[in-house]
Amino acid sequence: MPPDPDPVSDSTQALLDAVAAISSDLDLRSVLSRIVEAATRLTGARYGALGVIGSHDALVEFVTTGLGDDERAAIGDLPHGRGILGLLIRHPEPIRLDDLTQHPDATGFPPHHPPMQSFLGVPVRIRGTVFGNLYLTEKAGTQSFTAEDQQMVEALANAAGYVIDNARAYGLSERRRQWLEAAADLDDALQPPVEPARALREVARAARTVARARVVAVSVRGQATPYGLAVADPAETDAATAVVDAVLADPAIVPAIDPIETTVGAYDVFVAPLRTHLVGGGTMVGLFAPGTRPLPVEDRELFVSFAEHAALSLDRAQGVDDRAELAVTSDRERIARDLHDLVIQRLFATGLQLQRAEAGAVGPDVAEIVRRAVDSLDQTIRDIRGTIFELQQHGSGPSLRADVRALVREYAPLLKFDPVVRTSGPVDTAVPREVRDQLLSVLREALSNLARHAAADHGEVDVSVDDDELWLTVIDDGVGLSPGRAESGLRNARRRATALGGVLEVGPRTPRGTSFVWRVPLP
Repeated sequence: MPPDPDPVSDSTQALLDAVAAISSDLDLRSVLSRIVEAATRLTGARYGALGVIGSHDALVEFVTTGLGDDERAAIGDLPHGRGILGLLIRHPEPIRLDDLTQHPDATGFPPHHPPMQSFLGVPVRIRGTVFGNLYLTEKAGTQSFTAEDQQMVEALANAAGYVIDNARAYGLSERRRQWLEAAADLDDALQPPVEPARALREVARAARTVARARVVAVSVRGQATPYGLAVADPAETDAATAVVDAVLADPAIVPAIDPIETTVGAYDVFVAPLRTHLVGGGTMVGLFAPGTRPLPVEDRELFVSFAEHAALSLDRAQGVDDRAELAVTSDRERIARDLHDLVIQRLFATGLQLQRAEAGAVGPDVAEIVRRAVDSLDQTIRDIRGTIFELQQHGSGPSLRADVRALVREYAPLLKFDPVVRTSGPVDTAVPREVRDQLLSVLREALSNLARHAAADHGEVDVSVDDDELWLTVIDDGVGLSPGRAESGLRNARRRATALGGVLEVGPRTPRGTSFVWRVPLP
């Protein structure tokens, strides 16, 4: 039989158990806690801590064991790396002291801090770089830490370096997975057609969730909505909005070409540019809890990478919308061209034939019928030309024709019928902005009177430009003007016409109804 293996010493077994314990988790915070707990069990220390070293040789995280929640709260802020702790940061070599209060670098304890004497400090390295330090105090039985304690903690620290590195790698891969999922979800949420304000909110929401930020704001220049905002706590909305406004108004920050880290108000701020091409340049602003700055390099890169992906998603959605708009515009152009080249020309030719027939007509009745047919064709041609103007002006800027039709549609439910709307002449190009605004106000007053007083079944609205004059005509078949009526609304319309050098003519129609004619000269 093979000889039995040599029994493992208690200390060695304890070390193996400690290594197994710290290797049983992949969450970095849990791993750090397990390392501190394992070190205190190995050495019999009452208190233990692991300080993570950040930039400028300061402690950015401090994981403790042995202190209750009330004790930790009473002490206040966690240490930043001064005194004996700072000595181990500056000179990363194991330190073992019988009474740390007697060391020349000792700076004393803050109020409410428990008394501590015996001390053992060991650096934790990852691939040759110091990640942090293990601090152990108050060995059980008021004894000092031994050389064996130091050897076991050093061995634990060496193993801990590998475990921490593995947990960090896993955490980074998990964060990358979360960012990729957020990017995929964002692509699904930004399927066209996309309303701009909602698109900015979707980007902000996705970025805030994965970045673990308090607030994320996404701004795109040239949009009516200033920015999309996602807030972890709704109670922070006002304070966060003030900080975001300050960041976006700072020319030293926006427009940002490269990522920027700064502090504004009660937040650490990280700003990444949105390098868009179709929707205008933009900015993604992350507000983090104080003390977060600077962000880890991996988190910075993932934040910037997501901003670039969001910019591509916004551009893609805008590109699809632009292509759809171009298709509609092209179709409108084709319809307008066909109406002009085919329909109007045929109607015009038909009118000429009817006019020739009128000249040779026998009897006044036939001549009158032909004349009415020619007038009807002329009106049809004017209506079609107005439609052609609307088709060609669609999407090319402000349109008085479109505004008139929209205003009439607004009043249609009150009128209980759809008024006929006609436009003729260069209504969109020849009417200045100030005259256009006055005309819309007068038309609103006319439609309001028609809805309240006319009791009509039919109405027509005609806007035309003829001989350097703008005409607005509103007719109906209602009850007509009542004697002794008050002219409050009509007085305002008359004043608007007079101010522009024009006139308002209101009178009865035959056999019933009212004619409202507002005309002003054009420059």
